[in-house]
Amino acid sequence: MSYEAVLEQIKHKEGKRKKFEKNNAPKDRDYGKSKKECRRCGRTGRGVISKYELNFCRQCFREVAEDLGFEQLK
Repeated sequence: MSYEAVLEQIKHKEGKRKKFEKNNAPKDRDYGKSKKECRRCGRTGRGVISKYELNFCRQCFREVAEDLGFEQLK
């Protein structure tokens, strides 16, 4: 069950909601893979291309690569 789904279930229970948010909220990171995110769609973690400071996930990169000047090898 996702974080948002659990919050929806306990939204009317104030004490449980506060305790859940304190212990289960995603942490702000200073480094690592979850710090990098796609500048186009916001995905974090795996598949973010940060070479040349692109910061696109691989899916977004495939969509905008030609506009950026990249050519596909044959």
